[in-house]
Parts: sequence; structure tokens; C-alpha cells
Amino acid sequence: MSRLLEGVRVLDLTNVLAGPFCGYQLAQMGAEVIKVEVPGSGDLARQLGADPDLNKKLMGVSFLAQNASKKSMTLNLKSGKGRDLFLKLVSASDVVIENFRPGVMDRLDLGYPVLKSIRPEIIYCAISGFGQTGPLRDNPAYDQIIQGLSGVMSVTGGPDTAPMRVGYPVCDTIGGLTAAFAIASALFRRNVAGTGEFIDVSMLEATLVTMGWAVSNYLIADVAPQPMGNENVTASPSGTFRTGDGLLNIAANKQEQFETLCRLLGREDLAADPRFTEREARKRHRSALKAELELALADQPAAHWETVLNRAGVPAGRVLSVPQVLDHPQIAERGLVQRFPSVSGVGRDVAVVRAGVKLSQGDPGPRTPPPILGQHTDEILSELGISAEDREQLRRDGVI
Repeated sequence: MSRLLEGVRVLDLTNVLAGPFCGYQLAQMGAEVIKVEVPGSGDLARQLGADPDLNKKLMGVSFLAQNASKKSMTLNLKSGKGRDLFLKLVSASDVVIENFRPGVMDRLDLGYPVLKSIRPEIIYCAISGFGQTGPLRDNPAYDQIIQGLSGVMSVTGGPDTAPMRVGYPVCDTIGGLTAAFAIASALFRRNVAGTGEFIDVSMLEATLVTMGWAVSNYLIADVAPQPMGNENVTASPSGTFRTGDGLLNIAANKQEQFETLCRLLGREDLAADPRFTEREARKRHRSALKAELELALADQPAAHWETVLNRAGVPAGRVLSVPQVLDHPQIAERGLVQRFPSVSGVGRDVAVVRAGVKLSQGDPGPRTPPPILGQHTDEILSELGISAEDREQLRRDGVI
């Protein structure tokens, strides 16, 4: 297959999650992504994850999760020789991604104006917590900080538990996806008009954009969103219900779905109850309705009701753990998980998730396993015309 971004070279200077996740999406779509890392230590994510032994090997699980299909080279950007080498790389590249605090690249004399003078068509993407401007631009930002400031925590959990953090780094991930989309769009425009671009991605703003309904309810309807736990603010019955064994999500958002649900549970009386006959009434009396439905659902386990309800057109799904969903036949059938055997630096197989999209001309996914630190330094510098003797001197000088 011809991969969608084949022929595009990306220099990935990023660390930990938002930036590396962006680069991972581009790599799976066929771009050559060169991860430029600090000599000796590399991406901090190499030291993060649930396996301490891998952290010591600088192949931490957090790194393995989003760096497959990339190349790794080490380069000290604070040195004059390192800077010169990076500029040579830029002259033969299409995209630069960084997630330093605003101003860091300028202080290294490697900001967008400098790179643009070397490669006018360069697409430069800066990912930061708050963007390149504004009163918070210089603040350090981690996912949890953005979750709190964005309002995500304020609407997560129930009235008695909110504010609560979402259970994975959702803001970092959103920032990375937003950056990847913007880069792909800029590459398309460059193919048409021949122009480069400076992309300024704010994780705070990217997260707010994905909170569309919660934000719009306030902006347009002047209704501030409230934490509702596992309930759906737009409909009832729509949320998480106890069954005879396990929890079940039901989303009977349409009138016909509600009536079908009542029939399947043998509770047609609920559809005729004045408290529940129409949508807004059900929302006002959602607690009473939930209690009645759970009495009926207690007769069978969640797996039974999942099958029965979906077969009749009522959306339903069990609440699964991460191991359970990764073992699900649906995930196996779609080939989401990809395994690399005996990965260098790890000493065992490594499994990663692919792009999460399928294409008619061939599905995107990583072609090579996550690289050990500096694995491709010699290869890349050789392509730039740097001799083996000069590379050894660069190593002695601490440049690579």
C-alpha cells in the first residue's frame, strides 16, 4: 500500500505524552518520524511505567506505548555542533514538533523564524499547556493541571465525589490528536500552495473544544454543567445500572427505545407512568426510574441483558475492565493490538495499540518496534554526510 503520509519527514523533539502521541499518529500514517532525544537519558517517558526493570533500561512502558515506528537519534541541542546538525536535518525535513515551554526553542536559537529561514516550507508545531500567548503561557502544565483548569474535573464524578480526575491522561491525548490533525491539514495546504505554517496547540483550549456540549450549555443556554456521575444529562434512562451480575450501561435515549426497554424487562407499566411517559419527565424523575429498572434487571446478569437489549435495538454494553476489553472478540477481529516479537532493549514481546482507524487501501499501524535510545543516530547522520570518524568525535564531545 501507499501510506497516506509516505515521504513526509517529521522531527519529533517532544517528551512524555502529548507530543509523542502526535508523532505516533503521524508515524502510523506512514511519515518518517525521527525522535530527537537528549544524549544519555532521552525522553522522560523512557523511565516511566509499571515495570521498574524496563524503566532502568530506558524502555519504560509509557515510552513503548506511543513510540513504535519511530527512529531515535540523540543530539545535544544546547551545543553549537548539535544545533548545526539539527539545522541540517531541518533542511531535509517537513515537520518539526516540540512541546517545550514557550520560548525555549527561541533561546536555543532554533525557533520558528530560524527554521523557516532554513526551510521556508517547514511546518512547525508547538504543543504546550496554554499556548504561546496569554497570562498562563509560562506556567508548567501536566495533564492533571489541565484537567482541573479546563473544567473536566468539575463535571467528572457524582455530586458527592466531584471534582474527580479522569482515569487516564485525557488532556495530553487530546492535545496530541489536535496537533496531528493540524499538521496533516497544514501538509495538505502546503501541497496546494507551497507554504509552511506555525501551529500553536494549547492543551487547555484543545480540551475545552472537546467539551462541546458542556461548554455550549453554558455559552448558549446559560446552564452551568454539573457532575452527574454515570448519568447522561441529555436523557433518561441513560446511564449505568446494576444487574444480577455486573454493571450495564443502557442508553435508551429515544422514546421507542424506552418503550422497548420496558417491554423487554416486563415493566410496560413504567412506559404508562405519568412520571416517565415523556423525555423531560423522565429526566426529572431519573432516580425513581432507575430504581424500578434495576429491580427488573436484577433477574439476569449484565451479559444476558446486553445481548437481549442490543438485539432489540436498545443500546447497551457491559462495564468492562481494560484487560476484559482487550480480550474481547471485537478487538481481536479488528486487529487493534499489534505485537512485536523480542524487542531490542526490552527482551520480550511488546504489544501496542494501532491507530484506531481502518483504510480501504491498507490499515495504518506501526511498522517497527519502539527504538532503543539513539538506535538510528549513525544512520541519520550518515545520510547527512557525516563520516564515521566525525561521528565518533561528536560522541566524544557529548554532541550525540
